[in-house]
Amino acid sequence: MAERIEASATGTAAGDEARRKRILYRCQHRGMKEMDILLGGYAKAHIGSLPEDRLDILERLMDVPDQDLFNWMIGRVAVPAEHDTDIYRAVVAFKTAGDRSPSDFSA
Repeated sequence: MAERIEASATGTAAGDEARRKRILYRCQHRGMKEMDILLGGYAKAHIGSLPEDRLDILERLMDVPDQDLFNWMIGRVAVPAEHDTDIYRAVVAFKTAGDRSPSDFSA
């Protein structure tokens, strides 16, 4: 967590790039293959265009256990209000549309 705050606080291009790479890696290597595909696919397609505030939201979403997140995404369990964010909905839309889904957060 301190590493996340430090990279944001520096505001440097190198710090921003490192943060984006770290987020992409975490999205692609979650432990549950289905979540690697869902989050990793979204992150790979959109990580470069997400503004910093959306990266914060994505990092909070990544802190959710895989099984909980997967159950929300397949509709087995309702998404808690605190996680029903524009980023969560963008990931679900990306999953539904596949790689053809445009980012709502292009720079």
